[in-house]
Amino acid sequence: MNKIDFVILWVDGSDKKWLEEKKHYKPDINVDDALNRYRDFGILKYWFRGVEKFAPWVNHIYFVTYGHLPSFLNTDNPKLTVVKHKDIMEADYLPTYNSNAIELNVCNIKNLSNQFVLFNDDMFLIKPIKEKDFFDKGLPKDEYAENVILANNDMIQYTLLNNANVINKYYRKKDVYIKHPFKYFNYKYGINSIRTLFLLPYHNFTGFYYNHLPQPYLKKYFFDLWEKEQLLCKNTSLAKFRSKDDITHWLVKVMQMLVGDFVPQHHNFGRYYSLNHKNDELINCIKNQKYKTICINDANLNINFVKTQKELIEAFEVILPDKSSFEK
Repeated sequence: MNKIDFVILWVDGSDKKWLEEKKHYKPDINVDDALNRYRDFGILKYWFRGVEKFAPWVNHIYFVTYGHLPSFLNTDNPKLTVVKHKDIMEADYLPTYNSNAIELNVCNIKNLSNQFVLFNDDMFLIKPIKEKDFFDKGLPKDEYAENVILANNDMIQYTLLNNANVINKYYRKKDVYIKHPFKYFNYKYGINSIRTLFLLPYHNFTGFYYNHLPQPYLKKYFFDLWEKEQLLCKNTSLAKFRSKDDITHWLVKVMQMLVGDFVPQHHNFGRYYSLNHKNDELINCIKNQKYKTICINDANLNINFVKTQKELIEAFEVILPDKSSFEK
């Protein structure tokens, strides 16, 4: 088994210096800069506990940050490297508050293995997981499905359309499906395969299904994207905040799948949750370790933050009560 690294992005949305600097750069319109994009529920330590307990095989962890660090973090841990934005991004791109920009540049992390898994700080491991859950025979495991991009004026939908435009520039749908049919039409995708079947008559790719879970990557495809679309990558990297003109790292995900460099992943591998006023299903999922990995998306500004934070911490304490070697 080749080395597999984990990369995680984190921001301290309460850092006063960072907030003051961000205020200086923030434009008035057309950017995604909501409070929930940056606020911290204080559960990051459970990410490290989960990795140590459930994925002890990980080769190395790269913790990507503006420069601030969580107070609990033991930076002397030999399996951990703190990576600042300035270490991987050109000076013209900095400072940045755009996760799309940062993610497009993670390939520049020094000594990053060719096989790595990209995490956002809302993605957690909650039960034992094997290397083969992310990579099989050297290839990323992933769930493939076409999808329809919704015209709902959501900024994310614009970026998905930008991704699809790039894909249709380089890949012919018919040729792709003929070459590896059983990778794109596979029982492991469950009901999501219906999306692909219904969209089969369309000549071009209409869009893709993204499960919003830890994403396994082959590093070379990031460099491939930069070579193919240098201007798009550069413009996204120059954008201080997420905008409708961005492309995203999911474009790389699709690129490696459309050349067949992936192994089908079961649709029950993980689960995406969006925080709401009631989170009973999520809390029970954590306590009962229903999936191997979950995403806890903070997409609702109107939730009771204190109550939700308490519930999450209590749930994680049930399965991960012991400090990890990544804590002081």
